[in-house]
Formats: sequence, C-alpha cells, structure tokens
Amino acid sequence: MEHKEGISRRAFLKTAAAVGAALTIQPTMNKVQAANAAINGDDNRNMQKGNSLPHRTLGSGKAAFEVSALGFGVMGMTYNRSQHPDKKACVRLLHEAVERGVTLFDTAIIYGPITNEELAGEALSEFKGKINVTTKFGHEVIDGKATGRQDSRPAIIRRYCEDSLRRLRLDSLPMFYQHRYDRNTPIEEVASTIADLMKEGKVQHWGVCELSAESIRKAHAVCPLTAVQSEYHLMHRLVEENGVLDTCRELGIGFVPYSPINRGFLGGELNEYTQFDPNNDNRNTLPRFTPEAMRANYRIVNALQRFGRERGMTSAQLALGWLLQKAPWIVPIPGTTKLSHLEENLRTLDFSLTPEEWQELENMVSAIPVMGDRYNAEQQKQVGG
Repeated sequence: MEHKEGISRRAFLKTAAAVGAALTIQPTMNKVQAANAAINGDDNRNMQKGNSLPHRTLGSGKAAFEVSALGFGVMGMTYNRSQHPDKKACVRLLHEAVERGVTLFDTAIIYGPITNEELAGEALSEFKGKINVTTKFGHEVIDGKATGRQDSRPAIIRRYCEDSLRRLRLDSLPMFYQHRYDRNTPIEEVASTIADLMKEGKVQHWGVCELSAESIRKAHAVCPLTAVQSEYHLMHRLVEENGVLDTCRELGIGFVPYSPINRGFLGGELNEYTQFDPNNDNRNTLPRFTPEAMRANYRIVNALQRFGRERGMTSAQLALGWLLQKAPWIVPIPGTTKLSHLEENLRTLDFSLTPEEWQELENMVSAIPVMGDRYNAEQQKQVGG
C-alpha cells in the first residue's frame, strides 16, 4: 500500500503543477480553460514543439558556451538505470527534447560503454549546428569494456576524441570533459592536450568532472575551462563546502550539476521497495540507496512534496528550481526515459519563487539528516584530485 500511495501522491502533484502553472503564469488566458487544458494534457503554452527555452552561458570570454537553461542527461537511456525503452523510443524522446528547446545533451564514452554515445549520435546528429552534444573521456575502455582505471595520457585523449567524433557523427566536439582525474597524468598535461585539439578544430570547449578546486585552477590556467560537472543537489552539497563553486564563480567557469534529482530519488518514485536491475543499475552499489537509507531519506521527499503542494510544483521541480536559482551559470542535466518527466522537468522554468521561499526550502531540507554516503569506498576514490 505504501508504494501505491507514493504513486498517487506523485500523480496528484504533477496535476497540481500543471494547474498551478496554468493559473499563475498565463493571467491573460481564461483560468478555467487554462486549468482544464493542463489537466487534460492540451496545454501547449511552453511545451509546444518549436518553442525555445531560456538560455544560460557556461564559461566566460573565449570559453563562453550558450546553452538551454536545462540540459538532458542521456546516460540512463542505456546505462545504470535498470530497464529502459527500446532504441526507437529513446530516439523519439531525444527528438522531443530538441523540439521543446533543449540544446545541451550529455553523454560519455564509459556509458554503456560506448552504446550511449552511439545512441546520441544516431538520434541527434541530424540537428548538428542547432544543439550541442557533450561527451567525456578519462575512464579506460578496452575492446568496449571498462577496466575500472583512469587514463588521460595525451595519446589516449586524442584517440578517444577521434572515436567520439565518429560515434557522435560530428566534425568537432562542442565540449569534451575529463570524466575523472587521472593521478598518473598531471592536469596541466591534460589541459595542454585539449588546447592542441582546440587549435586543430576537433574540440570547441572543455570541462572537468568531480575535480578539486586546486586542480580546477591549474587546468584553467593552461586552457580556460567552460564548465565543471559534479554531483550537486539538495541531498549532496559538497561543492558549496570544498571551494569548487566559489572557484567557478571567481574564474567565470560554468557549473553543470549531474544527478540533480539524486538519481530519481527526489522525484518521489523510488522508495525502500524499489528493485534495481543488478546488471544495469549502479544504485545497487550506493549506500544511499539501500532500503534502510531510502526509508529514512524519504522524509526529505515528503517535505518537498508538502512545500510544493502549496505552490503547484512537484518535488522534482523544486529540486531543479533550487539549483537554477543558486547562480545564473548553473545548468542542471536531468535525464529521463519518459515524456511526462521531460515535460515536468522543463516546466520548472515556468515557476518563480522568492529568495525567502528558496531559503525556507533549503533550511527545511537541511534540518533532515541524510542517511548513507553517496558512493561506496571504491567509487569515492575516483573523485577529487
């Protein structure tokens, strides 16, 4: 019964969000018609195909990169998120995201490995010049299999770059991230290699993932960074404490939070009874996703749902909106395999809360202890540096 209750709450909140948006954002439209359109799924206010989304700029100066205010994380369409739709359905959803104005799509060589880049290339190459597909190197992949090691030697970066260009069907990578720090290759050497690839026209912008503030400074000094990508959401705020966000602000580097809804948890659809595919879901290995931890942490979801109910917003929209209001150079990249969730995520951009309301939400969530680390010991070794 508990699981069914959660689903009904979710359905209620999604309807409330649509109605709330219709009533508050279109004052010139007949409010009864607006509410009915939202409930019946006929509202074409912002989800109408061909509409653009607000844009933001990652990076500054020559490293500046203009993208939609919300991006799309492609990873879960093939990797680490249990069951997923077939390829045709994934391609269709990616096209829907483009039609709704998303211009930033995120993938990586390690996702699959390789299959995620292949999907992104097949689905999105026809929109070349209109959207940007970013990818990542660093995790070692040999014969299509991950070894668990990092390798960012210059020759390897060049090979990965050529392979990604081929799979993504591009002449130049819009942005190439170092996925994880390679302790055997100085970050300055990585930055220098990327600078050479930029001169050759094979890479346009570059970024780093889960890197320390000190290493970000070293990398940026050699080749200006456009973005830093790290996990950041209401249940994991380490980048506020370790100097990463402050460094980005100081140096004019954009920030791209991955897992902005905490791998789906803050959306309210996961609970202690959720079964993850042991063969294709890393949440099985994360201490924060044990049944005991999810049962304890669901208090945070309940708090978000209560807060959102008064404002016509879902818990997922609050999670995304909280990130967006933190700084104008932050661009979250939520992923999904469902059209309803894509539209729900994008409608976050329709809402506006006061700074006092966001602070109230933050204080409320901060008062609830989070059970479980985000990574196990082995995965934690791969971050930082």
